[in-house]
Amino acid sequence: MSYVPPHLRNAGSTTTTTTTAATRLSSTGTLDNNHHHHHHNNNNLAFSNSHSNTPSLFNASRRTSAAPPQSRINAVPDTVFPNWQPSERVSRMNPDMIEEVRLRLNLDVTVSSDSPAAPGPIESFNDMCLNPSIMKDIAYHEYTRPTSIQAQAMPIALSGRDLLGCAETGSGKTAAFTIPMIQHCLVQPPIRRGDGPLALVLAPTRELAQQIEKEVQAFSRSLESLKTAIVVGGTNIEKQRSELRAGVEIAVATPGRFIDHLQQGNTSLSRISYVVLDEADRMLDMGFEPQIREIMRSLPEKHQTLLFSATMPVEIEALSKEYLTNPVQVKVGKVSSPTTNVSQTLVKVSESEKIDRLLDLLVEEASQAEKCGHPFPLTIVFVERKTRCDEVAEALVAQGLSAVSLHGGRSQSEREAALHDFRSSSTSILVATDVASRGLDVTGVSHVINLDLPKTTEDYIHRIGRTGRAGSTGIATSFYTDRDMFLVSNIRKAIADAESGNAVAFATGKVARRKEKEAAAAHKEANIALSRHLGSGAASINIEDKYRFMITATNSKREGAADSAWDD
Repeated sequence: MSYVPPHLRNAGSTTTTTTTAATRLSSTGTLDNNHHHHHHNNNNLAFSNSHSNTPSLFNASRRTSAAPPQSRINAVPDTVFPNWQPSERVSRMNPDMIEEVRLRLNLDVTVSSDSPAAPGPIESFNDMCLNPSIMKDIAYHEYTRPTSIQAQAMPIALSGRDLLGCAETGSGKTAAFTIPMIQHCLVQPPIRRGDGPLALVLAPTRELAQQIEKEVQAFSRSLESLKTAIVVGGTNIEKQRSELRAGVEIAVATPGRFIDHLQQGNTSLSRISYVVLDEADRMLDMGFEPQIREIMRSLPEKHQTLLFSATMPVEIEALSKEYLTNPVQVKVGKVSSPTTNVSQTLVKVSESEKIDRLLDLLVEEASQAEKCGHPFPLTIVFVERKTRCDEVAEALVAQGLSAVSLHGGRSQSEREAALHDFRSSSTSILVATDVASRGLDVTGVSHVINLDLPKTTEDYIHRIGRTGRAGSTGIATSFYTDRDMFLVSNIRKAIADAESGNAVAFATGKVARRKEKEAAAAHKEANIALSRHLGSGAASINIEDKYRFMITATNSKREGAADSAWDD
């Protein structure tokens, strides 16, 4: 059953069901006021009175399944928001010491003027006073010290505050929300059959949801009692239905499929008290905003929300204003700037020679690796279209290289097999469309190659962010043609800025991308005018000043063959 926007829903007779939902909600209303959040205006939208013309999606769905007995609904146990404290040593840190640690970890932390100060960063897992079994699993995976985002986001999450987190890809943010989430679930009254989850993580894609679920498993391996369901499209819905109905502590889901289960009455929101929106910018890009809003406004009144986004477009700011209460905003490093630990090379080629140049580059890499007795470095090749993806992978295999393709046209099991082969290094080259560029977390990717450049700077940054992750260094090689000159000039400028030490963050999001595309179109028109001007020898040409530097760049490269510079 697909998502139905509120204004299209059939009003129908919902007297019993709306009251049951409202009763269920009110029974969670007696929580400790110090460690959670009120969203006063939200619930009336979803849990409307029986005479409303736009009943909630979830109430509407309950018409199809028998309403649970009244006594059972009243028995929703109270959520526990424990009064978490870090170790004594951390508690003694004064504001100056906290500021010093933040500077060293490249953290920017802000709270609104009327909110209490944010907890300070904690640089050791031992000082976070975590459940012993979580500590055991952290030690098992040989995590020695938290990354910057973990050091700051985990104390905020553990103390029950809402969080708006903005970190570069590869910063370790998944563990930053996963570990506090497991800790939160462990102190709640136990889940019973038919209960909805205690924690919900929403993610934009199946691949990202699967990665998050893997991380949850990693930090709860010693906890047999903690159950997780992965709720995504493209996989067996029956299995998901039985898991959800049996009761799980944590659901990791894509918004569309989670809403399907809510509509079918397989799960509910009545016990959710910890919510994570991961890669929220990407979810909005993919059109999930109505589903996110429907879920967020239908949650029990008191819950904690963590929103993570690689970028901070205006759309994300608006979403956080509406659904986060006095959040602590944490930024790590420069948000949305080309990562400085990736050495970037731009190579000018004609469209027809791209594949040959790619083969030359990779065959050379293979022979270098063989000479040194090293395995072939893990490499991702980004292309524009699905069909080209398969064509390039086949050309690489024909050259004796081990390559596999990943794109939206492949089935879920094919995509999983491709990712598994790449992760386990049995295949060393992944040829992918942008499906793979967001949220794909494979450790040890050494080289990202843009066979076709993307349309926007933001997508370029996300692609090259697949390498140079978690403190390692990487290489990005991008082939470009005349049609890419607008983007290339932006990349060059960013690299030059990074080299001179003043990295400039790009504006991101739908509005910013539309402006960038408009500027690119104006640049193209100016280019056409320029070539006419060069052909006719006209005396003057009228080009907007702000595009002039790009035209100079284009003109000087008109003759050039291979052009690789701007190493960073």
